[in-house]
Amino acid sequence: MDVVEVGSPPSLLPLYARAVLPRRGGGGGAVPDRALRLTGLRPEADHVAAYARLVDDVLTGDLPLTYPHLLGFPLQMQLMAAGDFPFPAVGLVHVANVIEQRRPLPVGAPLDVTVRATGPHPHPRGRTVDLLTEVALDGEPAWTSTSTYLRRGGGDPGAAGPRLDVDEQLATTAVRRLGGDLGRRYAAVSGDVNPIHLHPLSARLLGFPRAIAHGMWTAGALAALVANRLPDAVRYTAVFRAPVLLPGTVEIGVRTGETTDAVMRSPSGRTHVLGRFTTA
Repeated sequence: MDVVEVGSPPSLLPLYARAVLPRRGGGGGAVPDRALRLTGLRPEADHVAAYARLVDDVLTGDLPLTYPHLLGFPLQMQLMAAGDFPFPAVGLVHVANVIEQRRPLPVGAPLDVTVRATGPHPHPRGRTVDLLTEVALDGEPAWTSTSTYLRRGGGDPGAAGPRLDVDEQLATTAVRRLGGDLGRRYAAVSGDVNPIHLHPLSARLLGFPRAIAHGMWTAGALAALVANRLPDAVRYTAVFRAPVLLPGTVEIGVRTGETTDAVMRSPSGRTHVLGRFTTA
């Protein structure tokens, strides 16, 4: 596999503009056989603090569990916006994310970030691609994630999609009231300016009745609520079942034990996200 060194984090706005272009040869083929690498990245304390405020996390001197996704996402977009990626990035649905943290990452430490892709894989409602992100500290992998994105259409009914056996009726632990500007505030910190998150009008153009919260904001909000109960080495699986419309209200239920389970749902009972935390 080719490894392409990237000198600085790519700007996401022009990548989104390229991401809507038709794929070469109609798309649908294999993902490109290359990885993108960005070395010596140092998350700044102010930026980490801004992210923590967004997801309601507590600053500890280490990066929040879901924060490194922000470091890898520009490289994910660069890979997905390339002409040889099988599907346009705009229109892909984030259906699952699995994070494995081997040890905490101190704020300000130099990090090396590498992203590559696998797929497409069969799914009941289409095909998926996995974007694999590895964050290394002192030359050793310390944090990895697999972001699974669905291209809807032409699914395989016999395929297995991402699932998580979490009790969706867990007693409510917290209630979050989400403003209509949450997508724009998350975009300002993450750089993720996907139009489905920014404004009701741009969301409607892409088939949503209103703007929706970023999936990784919902994953970050669940992780923040249980952060003080997690081991340093932790595996976090999040399955995104339905988008969170903005503005809105969500309930979060949590159960701790050998594993920690969490669910985010609407007051009407519709499940948005399921999460499970286990020792890695």
